[in-house]
Amino acid sequence: MKYLFVHQNFPGQYLHLIRHLTEDPANEVVFISEPNRNSLPNVRRLLYSTPVLDQEKSHLAVRDFEIASHRADAVAACAANLERLGFRPDIVIGHHGWGELLNITDVWPDVPVLGYFEFYYETDGQDVDFDPEFPMPKDRYPKIRAMNIVNLLALAMRQHGQTPTAWQHTRYPAWARPAIRVIREGVRLDLCKPDPGARRRGFAVGDFHVSPRDRLVTYVARNLEPYRGFHVLVRALPELLASRPDVKVILVGGDDVSYGSKPAHGTWREHYLREIEGRYDKSRVLLPGPLPYEQYVALLQRSDVHVYLTYPFVASWSLREALACGCAVVAADVEPVSEFIADGENGVLVPPLDPAAVARTVLALLDDPKRRKRLQSSARAYAERHLDLNRTIAEMMAVIGELTGGGRRA
Repeated sequence: MKYLFVHQNFPGQYLHLIRHLTEDPANEVVFISEPNRNSLPNVRRLLYSTPVLDQEKSHLAVRDFEIASHRADAVAACAANLERLGFRPDIVIGHHGWGELLNITDVWPDVPVLGYFEFYYETDGQDVDFDPEFPMPKDRYPKIRAMNIVNLLALAMRQHGQTPTAWQHTRYPAWARPAIRVIREGVRLDLCKPDPGARRRGFAVGDFHVSPRDRLVTYVARNLEPYRGFHVLVRALPELLASRPDVKVILVGGDDVSYGSKPAHGTWREHYLREIEGRYDKSRVLLPGPLPYEQYVALLQRSDVHVYLTYPFVASWSLREALACGCAVVAADVEPVSEFIADGENGVLVPPLDPAAVARTVLALLDDPKRRKRLQSSARAYAERHLDLNRTIAEMMAVIGELTGGGRRA
C-alpha cells in the first residue's frame, strides 16, 4: 500500500507505526514535513516551509489560523506535486493541530484521511485558569476559542479522526465525538521495563552520582515549566531534602516553553530556583537538561519515586514510560492523569498545586519500601495490560484496513 504521512515535525507521533510499515517492502511511505535532521530508512520525505509573517497588524485571535492556512497551502502544493509524479496514496495520516491537512482533500477527494485530534480548547474546566498563579486575562479568551478553528474545519472535512485518551475524546463537543475514535498510544515494553540490577549498579550523569544507598526522586518533562508542575516540585525540594539526607533529585527537561507563557526574564528553571535559593542542598539536585533516550530510560529504572505533575492537559509520553519501567509514581490528581493511575493501586495521586503535599507523599513512599514495591509491580502490570505498543500498532492497522478496504485500493 501507499501511505502519506503529514506532520510538521517528522516523524511526530508516527515513529513506531512507520517502522512497522517499512518492514514490508510492498509498502511505500512518503512523509511531508518541515525540514529537520531526523531520518528513517525507506521513507521518502517532501519538505515545505512557511513564510515569515508580520502579524503585528493581525487580530490576536486569528494569528495562529493565518499560519495554519499557509501550512495547508504548502502541504497541498506538495501533494499536488506527488500527484503529478504519479504517487496517489491509499490513505493520508497526519496531525490536525497545525492545519496541514485542511486542503489535502482538494488534491485527493476520495482518499481517506485519518487525522490526529489532540486537544479541544476551552476557557474553563481545563488548563486555562487552573493555576491561580497564572490567571488568564479575559481579553485573551477570544484567542483560546479561536485555537479551535483548525479543529472545527478539520471536523468539517467529514473524514476520520483519532485521539489517544478517553479524556481527550470527551473534550470535544458531543456532536464531534462519533467522528473521533480513541486509539491509545503505547510504549516499547521491551525497552521501557524494570531493571532489577539498576540499584546495584548505581547511576551517574556526568559528575553527579547516585549510589545504591541513595534514594532517587525523578521528574521528567519536555521543558521545565509550570504547565508540567515544575514550580510545584521545586517548591517541594527544601522539605524533601531536609527530611532525608539520603535523597537525591534529578529533574530532566529543557529550558524552552512548550505550553503557557514565557517568564518575564530568563527561564522558568532560573526563576524558580532563585525562589528557593539558600534553602536547599544544591549538591543533591541535578538539572541536566534533556538526556539521550537510553540514559533517560535507565534513570526511570533506577528511580525510587517518580513525580509527574501537570495541569489538566494532554498526558505526557513520559508518564506512560514511567509506568512501563515500573516506577512508583506520585502524580497530579487531574482527570487526564487519573485515566492512567488509580490512586493507591498503580500510583499515588496528590493535589497538583500543593508542594507540601507532594513532599509529604514522596517522603511517605520513601519510608515504606513494601508499599513502594507493590506500586512498582502494579505500574508495570498496568502497562502490560494497557500500554503495549504492539497493541497500538495492531489497532492502527485495523483502522487503516477498515478505511482503505483492507488494502484493495492498492
